[in-house]
Amino acid sequence: MFTLAARFSFFKICRFKRSISTLTMYNTADLCDVYGDLLQYAEPIFRDFGQKTKFGGKISTVKCHEDNSFVKAALAEPGEGKVLVVDGGGSIRRALLGDNVAATALKNNWSGVIIHGCVRDIAELEKINIGIKALGSIPRKTEKKNVGSRDIPVTFSGVTFRPNEYVYADRDGIVVLDKKLILEGKL
Repeated sequence: MFTLAARFSFFKICRFKRSISTLTMYNTADLCDVYGDLLQYAEPIFRDFGQKTKFGGKISTVKCHEDNSFVKAALAEPGEGKVLVVDGGGSIRRALLGDNVAATALKNNWSGVIIHGCVRDIAELEKINIGIKALGSIPRKTEKKNVGSRDIPVTFSGVTFRPNEYVYADRDGIVVLDKKLILEGKL
């Protein structure tokens, strides 16, 4: 009937379907096995800073440079399980997220934040039950010029993050998946 490999694949796909149906249990390696080249894969340059190391959800974006005004404003809104993806230009000169803004994100039901830039207050960030990935940490705060953009496609780390697509992150990495693949059940 079924070969051992076929049975393994069948059970793996069934387990994956159950996981995706709840959108709370997933594994980026399993996503890669099932969706392959339909995914975008971020280059492995990010570190984990939040208490959660596995998170995902619908993408919302901010583009800013050394000014976290738009990050703070976005995370002050209801997150509804979304992930804020911040294109900070890869700057390592100023932190775009600290413990106060991360605590606000948790309070407003954001699933996580991915920052192409730095964070600060890492001892406190590790205690906040939210996913946070960033390039590194620096204690220097940002300038407040109120300059940036919201909910536009942003590209960094070999990936284009588009609002309303889905991003999944864990210790293995970050992948982006068009929501239609999940909703249409293309497994």
